[in-house]
Amino acid sequence: MLKAKILFVGPCESGKTVLANFLTESSDITEYSPTQGVRILEFENPHVTSNNKGTGCEFELWDCGGDPKFESCWPALMKDAHGVVIVFNADIPSHRKETEMWYSCFVQQQSLQDTQCMLIAHHKPGSGDDKGSLSLSPPLNKLKLVHSNLEDDPEEIRMEFIKYLKSIINSMSESRDREEMSIMT
Repeated sequence: MLKAKILFVGPCESGKTVLANFLTESSDITEYSPTQGVRILEFENPHVTSNNKGTGCEFELWDCGGDPKFESCWPALMKDAHGVVIVFNADIPSHRKETEMWYSCFVQQQSLQDTQCMLIAHHKPGSGDDKGSLSLSPPLNKLKLVHSNLEDDPEEIRMEFIKYLKSIINSMSESRDREEMSIMT
């Protein structure tokens, strides 16, 4: 059984924990409390299997605190990560700039492919949902960008996340198959 480690990173108060709980069908948190360090959520998704072989997959979603005081922990968090989801509050302009730093640290410096990264522009309840005006600078503009609004269209973000998980598992499965073939030859 494949086990994938996915990091949820991004600025403070961007909605990482709310999204992580929703996407893993964990408990709801009603009031804001900053994540201290990291929370690890383990889950399975019946819609995601390994390379259509029907083999189940397990996931660890690492909900990482956005406070820079935890930067010394980042190398340990990044170890053996298969994917990175960068969550930012689309309604806070400074979050867009911070997103570039998260991408640099967690994707580029770890030599992950852009396909292993997903950007989520999270819209908090009551903030509106202005999907059209969000422009990102390179290299972020090459990444998969999904808008989330858990009030207006929660299933859209769930379906996009499942697609992302499938791509991560397919990549892991292909890598494992190549490794097995190299051992046999």
